[in-house]
Amino acid sequence: MFGVAELVYLGIYLLTLILASTEATSLSVAALTGALLSILFGIFYGVFTYNEITGFIDFNVILLLIGVMITFEVVERSGMFRVLALYAIKFSGGDPTKLFFSLCFFSAAVSLFLSDVTAVLLVAAAAVTIAKIMKYDPVPYIVSAAVMINLGGTSTLIGSTSNMIIAMASGLSFIDFLFHLSLCELSLWVLTALALYAIYKPKLGKKKKPPVYDPWADIKDRREVYKAVFITALFLGLFLSYERWGVGPEVIAFACAVLALLIANVDATSVFRQIDWETIFFIGGFFIILGGLEETGLLASLSQEVLRLASGSTLKATLLTLWSSGLLSAIVSNIAVALTYTPIISTMPSFNSPALWSALILGTNLGGAATPISGAVCVLALGALKEEGANLSFADFSKVGILTTLIQMGFSTVYLIAKFGLWG
Repeated sequence: MFGVAELVYLGIYLLTLILASTEATSLSVAALTGALLSILFGIFYGVFTYNEITGFIDFNVILLLIGVMITFEVVERSGMFRVLALYAIKFSGGDPTKLFFSLCFFSAAVSLFLSDVTAVLLVAAAAVTIAKIMKYDPVPYIVSAAVMINLGGTSTLIGSTSNMIIAMASGLSFIDFLFHLSLCELSLWVLTALALYAIYKPKLGKKKKPPVYDPWADIKDRREVYKAVFITALFLGLFLSYERWGVGPEVIAFACAVLALLIANVDATSVFRQIDWETIFFIGGFFIILGGLEETGLLASLSQEVLRLASGSTLKATLLTLWSSGLLSAIVSNIAVALTYTPIISTMPSFNSPALWSALILGTNLGGAATPISGAVCVLALGALKEEGANLSFADFSKVGILTTLIQMGFSTVYLIAKFGLWG
């Protein structure tokens, strides 16, 4: 039976999720409300002391997020990603099939670096432009781009906010992410693109002669693009080797952010304004809520329950983690799911840890595009379509989102079993 403290903190946790998932208030305000209630109750009833509160927040995660956000905000402002997007479209040569696949794979690739929100805005703008010029239906291109953006970056440490949270909790390096999951992600790119093509093939339109345009036309200073290429290459190179220097990924991200601000011709103040502070405050507040839950012993009880359900089987624990985190991420923020699961998995060393962490990475990423309410990517995609006068219903989007999510989760199940030898 749970005591009063456990029940109160469980109530605070559930209240935060309800406020966040129903959009009764913003994500950050929901988490900060829960954090305030956690602090007041914790201090008043002696669950923890005032000086322990800051210890609940993993500032390494916060620094990593801010560093990545600043670095790629600077890179995005150079126009590098827009140039790449227009070249991808130009490559199609007016063939809707080539255009569709080039846009799908570009969407997934660009989300390796940009936040999902920035990526979908960039790709949606490119898709809308080409759809207008070629007089194509924008729905197949924008919906498919949203699904692929949600999928992209699954196998990289910086590919999503949930990945960064899991990386800091698990100790998995940039190379570990690639080693365990890159083959899975690339396979999912192909499978998902083929599934989307099968769904939308009748609506893609006919081949037409494309207009003549220069991908560099809107670039005011090519030197800024070259700087962005250098920053991106350096960033990736350092992330592949940071363990040699005896530092964490947050130090690399912070150093690259400072370098980007120094050499690029950007206004630092405006860059700071574009940082996703909503996510930063949400994570900070959620850390405090989970700190209270951990102090009551509730998270330890949950990990023991997982152990019981798994019956000592790594296979059961891995599949339970994959499907439960994936289904939850279709309903609530995958950031909240990652923050909740990481302390539980951290206390289960008896299992094959890379298998469990890989399952959590896949689950939190793949569940984000099942329905229009699964994540910001879906909401923004629907918004872009609405601006073009193409209203897509909840049911129509969900048919595509749920089907592709099930394909991805099904393949991931087989992959995890084969990759980590869990069938024995």
